[in-house]
Amino acid sequence: MILPPGGGARETVSLRLAFRPPLWPDNLFGHLAATAVPGVEEWRDGWYRRTLRLSHGAGIVALTPQADHIDCRLTLADARDRSVAVSRCRRMLDLDADPVAIDDHLCRDPHLAALVRRAPGRRVPGTVDPAEFAVRAVLGQLVSTAAARTHAARLVVAHGEPIDDPAGGLTHLFPDPAALAQLDPASLALPAARRATLAALVAALVSGDLDLGPVTPRDDTRRALARLPGFGSWTIEMIAMRALGDADAFPGSDLGVIKAARALGLPSSPAALAAASEPWRPWRAYAVQHLWATGDHAVNRLPGSRGAS
Repeated sequence: MILPPGGGARETVSLRLAFRPPLWPDNLFGHLAATAVPGVEEWRDGWYRRTLRLSHGAGIVALTPQADHIDCRLTLADARDRSVAVSRCRRMLDLDADPVAIDDHLCRDPHLAALVRRAPGRRVPGTVDPAEFAVRAVLGQLVSTAAARTHAARLVVAHGEPIDDPAGGLTHLFPDPAALAQLDPASLALPAARRATLAALVAALVSGDLDLGPVTPRDDTRRALARLPGFGSWTIEMIAMRALGDADAFPGSDLGVIKAARALGLPSSPAALAAASEPWRPWRAYAVQHLWATGDHAVNRLPGSRGAS
């Protein structure tokens, strides 16, 4: 899986990834940059860069937003992986969404209308690897973004596969479930309950009891996650939103969502907020992006810019 050193047999191509306009890049690239795991992801000179685990070898992708497309630079160990790599990047950036239909629907709610008109075309940041995101969601339970990145980086150094990146600072592929199954949970600087949650997740992924692929119905995946210890509604809905691509996922217990809802005059208890969110279906994951963007957090803006988007 290691890229050939020094350029060897690797393939590098430049592509333009099309999307349906409009596209609001701030929270999309801001989220990816702010949560980037050192060694696996980085923001460098206006580009989001990350490593890719592919069928025939490793890859590196660099992405940056333009007015009418996304510039994409792909470096691959094997050209046969090009179409899969592009498809994964499109899912990560939610480029196949129909923003006009989504925004028109959300604008019907007077609580959301001004937010949507201020930032049309928000996308839901996804992932290139659902299993990776599920692991990172567990690491992010009840901790800050910085702490979650630190925990993930330690896993990467200890269990990830090294790669060569002459153009930047990427060093590893994120460890796959088979590699994580070999770790000693006691070696993790996590509370005992979260170590057990991570171990259960990895075991379910390795055994096939949990399938995060697109073929499995999302409600079946939610039920499989709920059977694992330590998986509450927040973790399940975050995985549904970003790993499964569920446009109607709704982490209504998220503190940022609750704070934004209260400021907009919406109910702030998770149950009441879930009821109030019914008119936003089937696009509640997009409503969440608008709610989160009311806060002054790095995930809401492109690196180098200031203020909430």
